[in-house]
Amino acid sequence: MEQLVSMGFSSDLAAEALTATGGDSIQKATDWILSHRSSPQSTATLQPKLDRFLRLHPKALAPAMGDDSSKRPNPKTQIHVAADDSNKRHKLSSSSHRQHQPLSERMRPRTLDDVVGQDHLLSPSSLLRSAVESNRLPSIVFWGPPGTGKTSIAKSLINSSKDPSLYRFVSLSAVTSGVKDVRDAVESAKRLNLEGKKRTVLFMDEVHRFNKSQQDTFLPVIEDGSILFIGATTENPSFHLITPLLSRCRVLTLNPLKPNHVETLLRRAVDDSERGLPNSVEVDDSVIEFLANNCDGDARVALNALEISATMATTRAGTDAVVSIDDAKEALQCKHLAYDKAGEQHYNLISALHKSMRGGDANAAIYWLARMLEGGEEPLYIARRLIRFASEDIGLADPSALTQAVACYQASHFLGMPECNVILAQCTAYLALAPKSIAVYRAIGAAQKVVKDSVGQNEGVPLHLRNAPTKLMKELGYGKEYIYPPSDPSSAAGQTYLPPSLLHHKFLEWPEGASGDFQDQEHRL
Repeated sequence: MEQLVSMGFSSDLAAEALTATGGDSIQKATDWILSHRSSPQSTATLQPKLDRFLRLHPKALAPAMGDDSSKRPNPKTQIHVAADDSNKRHKLSSSSHRQHQPLSERMRPRTLDDVVGQDHLLSPSSLLRSAVESNRLPSIVFWGPPGTGKTSIAKSLINSSKDPSLYRFVSLSAVTSGVKDVRDAVESAKRLNLEGKKRTVLFMDEVHRFNKSQQDTFLPVIEDGSILFIGATTENPSFHLITPLLSRCRVLTLNPLKPNHVETLLRRAVDDSERGLPNSVEVDDSVIEFLANNCDGDARVALNALEISATMATTRAGTDAVVSIDDAKEALQCKHLAYDKAGEQHYNLISALHKSMRGGDANAAIYWLARMLEGGEEPLYIARRLIRFASEDIGLADPSALTQAVACYQASHFLGMPECNVILAQCTAYLALAPKSIAVYRAIGAAQKVVKDSVGQNEGVPLHLRNAPTKLMKELGYGKEYIYPPSDPSSAAGQTYLPPSLLHHKFLEWPEGASGDFQDQEHRL
């Protein structure tokens, strides 16, 4: 009875079990309790106690089992006393872990032939194919948007090589790893190199998250060949990776996947019952097309949305569920937009907006404005860029453009989003349709260049242009012979204002009497 109590059973329940089974076998008593008095929940709760008891008392059940060692315990007890049972439990936990992985992870390509898209990197004559066939992999940095295959290609390189056993793949993430993890991987790689066993491929995901000093740790080990380095980044390497690291690696750019590529991946997930969706789930073609067209080239977004859609359909209908377009819309919530307010897309979109206005295309300018707003851009940032554009690209051709842009900023500040969207659109359209002139922009640039280059030796201000508020300054000649133009326009016409060495130097190229012309503005719209 004491043994049953130490397993976690109450004394009353232990006594009842011994009475019911004759009291001659702890094993029979345990089977009786778990078969007649325990719910699945309580069994699960008791299991850790049973396991702990058996570890402390490995021979506790031996006398009760008698001489018949071939008898197995009742499976309902879930008491793992044999090595075979332990192995089975390990296999079950591994399978369970795989089931809980996201669909995008389960469907990850295993070889380069499984990778969809990125044909410019995986053609038969490409660098990667040649490296794989010759078993001479270089150090690489993969740069591209999320969900385009950076990690998949990195892992597939090893599996696709002629002899994968020659390589050891170590995967780290700059989000969760530090310099110590890198050093540990490098030390292990050096030991393997000395033993002549394997070369280590160190994959660093989100490598742009490492600062400059952390990135420095890669330099010597890439240089001496201790590791093969493969980095993955969503940010422009020119801005986020140090130049010495870039000089030691080949930067390969990945493009957003096209809808037909995403469709291929989604259909593969539907058809693969082992790694993909269950056979009991049916997916309409319209669902696949919708997800492929609204994931913005991100396969991970599409696959995870498909899995959520299948879960919703199964919850609603049980077996033989059919995923509908409504399920897909609910899973995706809204169209996925690739936009990062501090990253590459931020600068790409503001550049597109600026150049569309400069080119006079109001339709394109409003489209790029909408892309930025829907991506979550700060409206006042856009308004500030419009103010700059009003002077840089329009300037004297329409001086009121600056007034319009400043008013746009103030109104956007008062209202905020979403109401200020039409204010930004109005100003964007006005600036796109306004006449353009970069005369002032060029003038200030030329003047600043003259000052920086010390053309004219940066002479002092001519005496007749200096202010003379004191008697001494007047005696020194400050303001002498200055002609006040409103009082004597004819004499003032010959007065000079530049330093002597820059006389007649022209910065602003602007015809006399020129002004903006708005007569064709409405016609252009």
